[in-house]
Amino acid sequence: MTTPAHAKERETVRPPSSILRDISTFLYRRPWLIMTLLLAPPLLWLGVVYLGSLGALTLNSFYIYNSFSGQVTPGFTLNNYAKLFGGSNPTIVFRSAGMAATVTAICMALAFPVGYYMARYASPRLKRFLYLSVLLPLWSSYIVRIYAWKTILANEGVLNWFLNQVGLAGARDALLTAPVIGGNSLSVSIIGMLLVFVYVWLPYMILPIQASLERVPQSVLDASSDLGARPFTTFWKVTLPLAIPGVVAGSIFTFSLTLGDYIIPNTLGSTLFIGNIVERNLGANNNLPLAAAMTVVPMIVMITYLLLARKTGAFDAL
Repeated sequence: MTTPAHAKERETVRPPSSILRDISTFLYRRPWLIMTLLLAPPLLWLGVVYLGSLGALTLNSFYIYNSFSGQVTPGFTLNNYAKLFGGSNPTIVFRSAGMAATVTAICMALAFPVGYYMARYASPRLKRFLYLSVLLPLWSSYIVRIYAWKTILANEGVLNWFLNQVGLAGARDALLTAPVIGGNSLSVSIIGMLLVFVYVWLPYMILPIQASLERVPQSVLDASSDLGARPFTTFWKVTLPLAIPGVVAGSIFTFSLTLGDYIIPNTLGSTLFIGNIVERNLGANNNLPLAAAMTVVPMIVMITYLLLARKTGAFDAL
């Protein structure tokens, strides 16, 4: 027999579904709270971990390094930044920026036709195959891909064998003996680094361009054609401007990743880049302040690049 006390206790115990429904109703009536809960973790990570690390890095660039004892003392000095303008450091900075710009330009030239074909002409089945082909290299180890290319570019590799077969060995040797390039093999030359950089970062250019071209409405292209524009005019004045955000997004990836990379230069030659200087100062020398000051250089370069891209209106369509 159920007593009134037991009946009252049964009424006060609510099922889990009712509690979840109340929580859902509470959140539905407060959309700002939902947005806060969704954005809090990534913003916390970005603000504390990422930006906090960059702030600590910048702060360390002003610390004092004792070359005799190898000790780093908190303080404020501009000597670390003054060293960036001495010796071979300016040459290394311009070499790194030049390589990053060259890789970005080549990736743009190669990625745009692929992205355009994927967005406009490829069938759904072929598009899935092209997506897989672009993403498949990213499934393997970054180090493995670099050493695979080192083998391909070696004097005994398949690329040199092909050049010998088609009669381009002389052009290869003339290219390697150029003062700027140097080296006795493609596997230890600037050209080899350029090829590997383009191969490694090309997917990061194809995918943003393809996604940007997918967003171009077909009705806009049809309207341009109906107004009498030729296909080239439509591409130059309609398609390309609307695809600029994707090009800029891809260039940010390729430029920044090339600018700070040190593994490819270490593996494919002895030419120094910014990443190599940072690695050396963090390794044997333990000169954290100078390494931090050198790391600030790519940050300044990327900020300048983003400001220029914004000034040209590249972010207006984002």
